[in-house]
Amino acid sequence: MVAIKAPEDAYTAEPFVPDRGGLPALRRAAAECRGCPLHRDATQTVFGAGNKDARVMLVGEQPGDQEDRQGKPFVGPAGRLLDRALEEAGIDPSEAYVTNAVKHFKFTQAEPRKRRIHKAPNLREMTACGPWLAAELAVVEPELIVVLGATAGKALLGSSFRVTQVRGTVLQEEIHGRPERLVPTVHPSSVLRADDREAAYRGLLSDLKVAAQALS
Repeated sequence: MVAIKAPEDAYTAEPFVPDRGGLPALRRAAAECRGCPLHRDATQTVFGAGNKDARVMLVGEQPGDQEDRQGKPFVGPAGRLLDRALEEAGIDPSEAYVTNAVKHFKFTQAEPRKRRIHKAPNLREMTACGPWLAAELAVVEPELIVVLGATAGKALLGSSFRVTQVRGTVLQEEIHGRPERLVPTVHPSSVLRADDREAAYRGLLSDLKVAAQALS
């Protein structure tokens, strides 16, 4: 008897991605994604949100605890800090599109009801989720992608990406078959964890000002 493989064993979201219907169709389909095992423990899929005609798309790593519970990206403390930095840099958060390289929360938990600790997705999980990000880029067609942190950078630009080497610069690369301009920076959650939070925030703000200048 041949064992039947579960869809998540294939590690690709491709079979779940609709080829038409825009963002609403993508969001509905993503809610049923079984493209990798991360869906098993997460509360729900956290798809991208924002203006479908956005000039700038911000790509983070994965949903956090609050995002997983609420089903929306960047609604926790890191998201609030990001909105503040965007406004200070001259980018209207309400006109941006925000999403993550991975759409399910990956975490460790010592025991039930204990705090869920964020765990970075691996390359296989990021690759599995890639078709969703490719579909979002194809619909939104942003003029600029702001890459938030090392994991998002690896998902978009490959495993050799180092955020410290290229942050605050405008890159031109082919992403999922499309020529894109990108500005990498740190993930806002790293600012919250920094020993010198003010200095870390100034660094993030400086990078976002480069992004605002690239859009002007």
